[in-house]
Amino acid sequence: MGTALVYHEDMTATRLLWDDPECEIERPERLTAALDRLRQRGLEQRCLRLSAREASKEELGLVHSPEYVSLVRKTQVLGEEELQALSGQFDAIYFHPSTFHCARLAAGAGLQLVDAVLTGAVQNGLALVRPPGHHSQRAAANGFCVFNNVAIAAAHAKQKHGLHRILIVDWDVHHGQGIQYLFEDDPSVLYFSWHRYEHGRFWPFLRESDADAVGRGQGLGFTVNLPWNQVGMGNADYVAAFLHLLLPLAFEFDPELVLVSAGFDSAIGDPEGQMQATPECFAHLTHLLQVLAGGRVCAMLEGGYHLESLAESVCMTVQTLLGDPAPPLSGLMVPCQSALESIQSARAAQAPYWKSLQLQDVTPVPTSPSTHSPEGRPPPLLPGGPMCKAAAPAPAPSSLLDQLCLCPAPSVRTTVALTAPDITLVLPPDVIQQEGSALREETEAWARPHESLAREEALTALGKLLYLLDGMLDGQVNSGIAATPASAAAATLDVAIQRGLSHGAQRLLCVALGQLDRPPDLAHDGRTLWLNIGGKEAAALSMFHVATPLPVMTGGFLSCILGLVLPLAYGFQPDLVLVALGPGHGLQGPHAALLAAMLRGLAGGRVLALLEEDSTPQLAGILARVLRGEAPPSLGPSSVASPEDVQALMYLRGQLEPQWKMLQVRLIAEAWLCPGARLCHRGRWGGQGK
Repeated sequence: MGTALVYHEDMTATRLLWDDPECEIERPERLTAALDRLRQRGLEQRCLRLSAREASKEELGLVHSPEYVSLVRKTQVLGEEELQALSGQFDAIYFHPSTFHCARLAAGAGLQLVDAVLTGAVQNGLALVRPPGHHSQRAAANGFCVFNNVAIAAAHAKQKHGLHRILIVDWDVHHGQGIQYLFEDDPSVLYFSWHRYEHGRFWPFLRESDADAVGRGQGLGFTVNLPWNQVGMGNADYVAAFLHLLLPLAFEFDPELVLVSAGFDSAIGDPEGQMQATPECFAHLTHLLQVLAGGRVCAMLEGGYHLESLAESVCMTVQTLLGDPAPPLSGLMVPCQSALESIQSARAAQAPYWKSLQLQDVTPVPTSPSTHSPEGRPPPLLPGGPMCKAAAPAPAPSSLLDQLCLCPAPSVRTTVALTAPDITLVLPPDVIQQEGSALREETEAWARPHESLAREEALTALGKLLYLLDGMLDGQVNSGIAATPASAAAATLDVAIQRGLSHGAQRLLCVALGQLDRPPDLAHDGRTLWLNIGGKEAAALSMFHVATPLPVMTGGFLSCILGLVLPLAYGFQPDLVLVALGPGHGLQGPHAALLAAMLRGLAGGRVLALLEEDSTPQLAGILARVLRGEAPPSLGPSSVASPEDVQALMYLRGQLEPQWKMLQVRLIAEAWLCPGARLCHRGRWGGQGK
């Protein structure tokens, strides 16, 4: 269906006309730098380009008062001194004679994008706009923001398109209090914001930016604040926040549309954020959001003031919206202590309102009795204490930006290798049905140690798999699907693992579903991470060999994926992923598609799915579509995980947390003394565009 890019060159017209060090960073070059980089990468040419229109008075009135809209309109005829005087009445704002026109274009761009997505003209898109919007309130400009672009788009989606559940994800480094105020009592909008907070010492210095601000009235639980209390948050911290907080709530909410307040001042190098997340992290965040709402994701630019970091981060977001695999993340995937404290505090604040959190350990982390002095001012910073990174300006990002994996994806994105010639599948035009096979002698050599591979049909399937796997390892194919007889599934998977490791894969992740025993010769050398979902019991034979029973409910399946599989996978950072659906895997098509789609975020999208031949007609088509970048079908509102599923998950996390830090959602308060230690605690499970 495609990706829309909404823009208008007139949005570069507004600029600061007087000296104001606070506001000078919001400048036209923010848009031109991003657009130039999109063109250099060939990404703009791949999008459906839409020219932004002005939002009407009635559309602005969806969230703003008539008096405020009239006030902004009058700025068109004011002189410089009058503009400066009016600007001084608001916090961190400057007006220009072109502000009203530019702000209407910014709001209108969001409306065009939402209309294009909800009418099916495109799948998703980005509105490249300024001025930003998420701080703007009903009757006040604030923090460079004039009209609240995302809030107007959400209200429009509800009014014009009849939507009942909209998720707003605000990854800007500042709290979007304007969006929060507008929807804090509205259960049809789930608003998630992470933001630099520092216990209230960072702009906008609001008590209601803390984790315990969860909405009011009917909207209780539909405002989710994740305050960062230290600078230096990086890739691991951002991904952990999505896996352990945002996504569990989002799947339970089951949104019909995802709106992103896409502020890139949360990226490395930005003078406002002082954070360490590299641009490819935003590819991963975008990818994780695309599994929601049937992939209907509308991103709108908010902050971002380091031009190079902003431009690269915008490219990463658009590249992922287009369906390209996310580049591998750089750096160790170890969330810092302060991030864990913030995530756990937010989980504890939200637990009363969300079933997906109620059966899990969401005990609040210890905090000081008060984060504010009696006078209402933040207390002075204290020396020492937990830190993510040194509280110093972030280093120049040029070296990390130079290391970005910007190589184009293989021309063949997905290949299906089938053995039964009479099977006809309806596949996207760029998914190739493989005809080649490995040499007979080579195939027989790999099959020789396995009795189940001696039959002709198993040998034929193995030859096709080896040929496909070699194409993936050589960079000719990005992802693929292969079939094997059910009786030979375990042996075929064993050969695939050994072939992958011997032909270039440094770290191989294998997710085996159903009755697939761990290969007997699988080494414990850290090159292979084996996860079996469908084992008889929860067991961690080592930090690299893990088994868990197949969850019986959708909620348990989601908890297993978000709370175990993906944290382990992101911590392991594989360069090849094998997904094997073996005998008795028990997954319906949408569940298998969701698993494959989410694992596609790993290893640059290099995922090989191995299916039983009998299930190929039902699964191959849907898996081919998600592996090429399409959104998986919605699972609908998630059911609650069973106590048994929660018990298995918490037991395994307890065993593995010391080695796999991405599993942590809290600070470990006790030592794990023995394999059954966790079982002693069953009662705690319940089972500034700024």
